[in-house]
Amino acid sequence: MSSVSAGPGRPRLVEQRRRGDTARDEILDAAGELFTTRGYSGTSTRMIAEAVGIRQASLYHHFKTKDDILEALLQNTVARALATAQQLREAVGEPALERLQSLARFDAAQLAGSRWNLGALYLLPELRTERFAEFRQARTDLARIYAALAGEVLGDPDDPRRHLPFRLVESVISMRSDEMAGALGADSLHEMVDLLVDTIALVLK
Repeated sequence: MSSVSAGPGRPRLVEQRRRGDTARDEILDAAGELFTTRGYSGTSTRMIAEAVGIRQASLYHHFKTKDDILEALLQNTVARALATAQQLREAVGEPALERLQSLARFDAAQLAGSRWNLGALYLLPELRTERFAEFRQARTDLARIYAALAGEVLGDPDDPRRHLPFRLVESVISMRSDEMAGALGADSLHEMVDLLVDTIALVLK
């Protein structure tokens, strides 16, 4: 079988078969599919490399361990939402409810529209270890901004309902699983996201 160059000294086994502008992106795409369909523990770096069409040694050029791949995937699920949340938190003059719903719409659409349902990885027991402390902190920071904005809407920073918007948005993760299993029936996930954003205003009344 002829090989195609994937960089100096790193021949690709086959023509590009994964999405991505770089080999790193292709590795993440393959890992995202395998982690969410076969399970994290059931996926090896060799399997990921084969799914991309590169040698296992080439994969290690981009990621030293499988944990490194998982961390990169997880950070991708939260980084843009956190940056958006920080901007909206500081936006002066716009009503808190509008800022909160803008954040929820962005975050939920991202979770619903990603190629693989990576949010399903949030429950992995591996994430409790120190290795993933940075990701856990980023997700905690995002939840705190949701709560702060909801507290502004409620007029009470200690109202327990302030935690609900973040949890509602993350319900998109299970909705994706339901949609794949046909449990949503004729309803589309994107329609559910719109309803979810509207519901935030109702639960904070």
